[in-house]
Amino acid sequence: MRLLHALCLLNCVVGSLATCSMEDDTCEFWLVIEHRLTMMDYKTAVYPAKGLLYKCDVLNTSQAQPVDPSGVITADGWESSRLVITANGTMPGPSIEVFEGQTVIVHVKNLLTGMTTSIHWHGLHQTDTPWMDGVAFITQCPILPGQTFTYKFKAYPKGTFWYHAHVGSQITMGLLGALIIREKVKTSMEEFIMLLQDWNHDMDGDLMHLKMVYGNYQNRQRIPPSTSIEGARFSMFPFQSGLVNGKGRVYYPNGSHNEAPLTVYTVKSMTSYRFRVIGASSLHPFRVSIDEHAIKLLASDGYELQPVVVESFIINSGERYDFEIVTNQTEKNYWIRAQTLEVNVSNHIALAILRYQGAPDEDPTTERRNCTDLDRCLVVNCPFSYYPEDTFTDCKPVGTILAAESSNVPGTSRQQLEDVEEIFLNFAFPGTTWTPGSVNGRTFQHNKVYQMILVNMGDGRGWAHPVHMHGHSFYVLKQGYPQYNRTTGKVINDNTDIDCGGNRNGTESFCNAARWANASWGGNNVPGLHLESPPRKDTIMVPTGGYVVLRIRADNPGLWIIHCHVELHMMDGMALLLNESFSNQPPPPTGFPRCGSFNFDKHQETHKHEGENNTYTEFSYWLTTGCLLAVVVILLIIIILLCCRFRTNHKGKLNINNEYHNHACNDK
Repeated sequence: MRLLHALCLLNCVVGSLATCSMEDDTCEFWLVIEHRLTMMDYKTAVYPAKGLLYKCDVLNTSQAQPVDPSGVITADGWESSRLVITANGTMPGPSIEVFEGQTVIVHVKNLLTGMTTSIHWHGLHQTDTPWMDGVAFITQCPILPGQTFTYKFKAYPKGTFWYHAHVGSQITMGLLGALIIREKVKTSMEEFIMLLQDWNHDMDGDLMHLKMVYGNYQNRQRIPPSTSIEGARFSMFPFQSGLVNGKGRVYYPNGSHNEAPLTVYTVKSMTSYRFRVIGASSLHPFRVSIDEHAIKLLASDGYELQPVVVESFIINSGERYDFEIVTNQTEKNYWIRAQTLEVNVSNHIALAILRYQGAPDEDPTTERRNCTDLDRCLVVNCPFSYYPEDTFTDCKPVGTILAAESSNVPGTSRQQLEDVEEIFLNFAFPGTTWTPGSVNGRTFQHNKVYQMILVNMGDGRGWAHPVHMHGHSFYVLKQGYPQYNRTTGKVINDNTDIDCGGNRNGTESFCNAARWANASWGGNNVPGLHLESPPRKDTIMVPTGGYVVLRIRADNPGLWIIHCHVELHMMDGMALLLNESFSNQPPPPTGFPRCGSFNFDKHQETHKHEGENNTYTEFSYWLTTGCLLAVVVILLIIIILLCCRFRTNHKGKLNINNEYHNHACNDK
């Protein structure tokens, strides 16, 4: 049994895919978290050439044996090694694939030299197991170096999810991987996983967070942020490359690149394939397309959609999209493109290769589709309403797509009318001399319906925010966009549905007390609500100058965080907690670790407050009680022995006296 366990552990550590069979009730995995260096083959540096890797001392690649890439974290192929955080020695970590309803057990061992960590299972509701959500200092203590933490939860719902660190900026440093939950049915088509990352080989998120707060300079000049089409800014995480499943390339100003290896998807002709795309970026959204192939969107954030055929779609940090392609083109190589939404930049792109069987092992030469007035391009999930007129591109909000299955939106039942409580939450950077990320929070009653209006308006807007909700998948009822210039696509004014206070443009208010501009609106009485089979998601982009209307039923007791999934924004404070049905929250497992601050003083040392609950106090209490009980038991034993001894001695003396008396009588 021990040998079997060791072999299983070895397989999990070195493998890139962790799977579970459909018949299993429980699926057990091991993740070892540790630091590694990019572009190192164990202790030998490597460099890229013509899509391959070679040892650093190779001068003539045509006569040298390339390095096996499976043991190298290439990232974008930049030769100066960057420190990364890996799961089981790889970045991304191994893909975990299970079936709906199975019990998943994951043992996480932290071998980082000086950092804590925790793992969040992004998109899972964690019903009845809120302690397994993996948010450090919210649902668990972070896992200290050298410690192991075991996560145990039900695989629900089905769909495309992922796991990632939830401490500091460890996503930026590479601690992430795919989590796929399948139906217990045979798959109808072959599937591929596509993890998208933005990458900077000089800095991680911790450093960039401080540069965002205090200033980012180069050559004595402050570096301005890049912007998207509508004028929204991107925060200070400079894009140097994009990665697909951990592989990408560095592009130089002249358009050439460093020839680093890319991810290749090998396909058969005239076959359908499902791609599961995970937005694992730290900051940048990506517009995803495949040259000369139409994309049929199938699902978002784990929930099936009524299929929509598009030229491309936009995926933000935290989102997932499933799509289908049919390989009905000439048997050759095609570019898979994931391009950022930045303007006035070049080669801010993540590339992969779609390779038909029999095609040569070389880069594609294909071009992106040319959108024209007669052949316009449709893009789903834009963070704005319009592309400029001369791009001949149309936007379709994800909230306008119908769910594949009809569902009853909470608060719309005709048989039982319910109050729908509304909450306005402003995700922005309100401030004058400084701009802190902020939102506000609420306590949630059990089984009550809540309608949330996520706002990104007033003084403090200017960035788009992908907002992720833990513990729930919400219904997307409406997406409200600002006013645009139809020619350029630039934002003119905030959306007028929301009253932020201040002037009509909302620029004299931080919009932290937002309300509907029309006092008669509220609940189901909001124009344009999508109440018939709206899509369900757990991550949604809130456009700058606009808002999103979401709805949930508070039926999952727990402490759930809602936050912007841009790591820099979350670290700056753009997060809140849903304290849902506090009295109904399940207790933590027995022995669950506790953490907190410690302030040593004599009062605390000599007087234990009622209700104090920490491990040291409990240990001291039971140790003292045990010692006292032991002393009492020992004293009782001694007393009993003494009593027995006394009775024995006393009886012996009576016998001797009697004997002496008898002898005396006889002698006389």
